[in-house]
Amino acid sequence: MAPASEGRVTAAAEGEVVVFLIGMRINHWRAVRHWLPTLVAMPRMLKELSQGGDSGLLGLRRLGGGLRVHGVVQYWESREKLLAYASDQGGQHRPAWAAFNRRVRGSKGGVGIWHETYIVPAGSYESVYLDMPPAGLGAAWGVEPVGRRGERAAQRLASGAAY
Repeated sequence: MAPASEGRVTAAAEGEVVVFLIGMRINHWRAVRHWLPTLVAMPRMLKELSQGGDSGLLGLRRLGGGLRVHGVVQYWESREKLLAYASDQGGQHRPAWAAFNRRVRGSKGGVGIWHETYIVPAGSYESVYLDMPPAGLGAAWGVEPVGRRGERAAQRLASGAAY
């Protein structure tokens, strides 16, 4: 576990930020053959992205949601790198997506998936972390003293517009 940063810090993100949320929900426990492959595909993709030199994935955080719901927040270098990974014929995603689509036809709703992509322009995000390890944007982009971007959220939002 990363050590806590002392005092107040903010994410050192600059420019546009790409946030990708993805998850699944087990709808029918008995449909193991439909939801288990979906559940185990994500860790393989995250491992591939974390090991790959220039994948574009800057950071991630797993989301809790009980036993049925599993999700991940991902921070990406750019929308182009996110889309390139999604369509890469040689990566883990394409075969997992094709297999999911084949399985879902006969699953009668046994498993559900979702994703959301946010392209956040400079000046439209801010963060603050107090006496804790960097999280979210701070973990993905690194942190810097909050005073460099402003002591208040409104100041940090305004300072981001200059990037």
